Amino acid sequence: MQNNLQKGFAMPTAIAIVAIVLVLGGVVFYANRSQTTNDKMAQEKAMREQEAMEQKEKDIMMNKEEANMMDNDKNGMMPAEGGTYSGAVLAGTSAPLLDFTKADYDSAIKTNKLVVLYFYANWCPICKKEFPIMQEAFNELETDAVVGFRVNYNDDQTDDTEKNLAREFGVAYQHTKVFVKNGTRILKSPESWDDKRYDIEINKALTQ
Repeated sequence: MQNNLQKGFAMPTAIAIVAIVLVLGGVVFYANRSQTTNDKMAQEKAMREQEAMEQKEKDIMMNKEEANMMDNDKNGMMPAEGGTYSGAVLAGTSAPLLDFTKADYDSAIKTNKLVVLYFYANWCPICKKEFPIMQEAFNELETDAVVGFRVNYNDDQTDDTEKNLAREFGVAYQHTKVFVKNGTRILKSPESWDDKRYDIEINKALTQ
């Protein structure tokens, strides 16, 4: 009889233990599943935010190029080789000085022209003083073997392409001038130049 009582108690106890194990297992399973779902949702949210930021940067660049093209159409500015520039023409007739765009730069760098880059920050007093001197120098050039670009540097108008260009040529300061010819950098100068220095350096580079 005692054995029967023990068996009678053992059976419900075993069932209770199994039930507890099943309940705990279910709780752990659903907790893990919920955590996995939350992690997946967080990853998807981060991806959507990243895509939105990338699209915003693309929109800014497109708007900038469209605005420059509208300025060119309004001013009737034409490049020496035909067509319109995507960047605004800031000075020069034979040798244009352009507001930087990737399309214009990529076209210029493929030629044998001297490409003159001026890294400009709109908050920089030296840049504001020197850039008109550069514009006057380009207005006086009679050769079509030169094309210049004002490249935004470390200001609120600088885009990723301009940042990459500064890194490519090791530019550490605004108002730096970089000369590129046949795909090779032949000069880099962070010094402030006067009109005579522009004339000397450009003509010297053309003979190289």
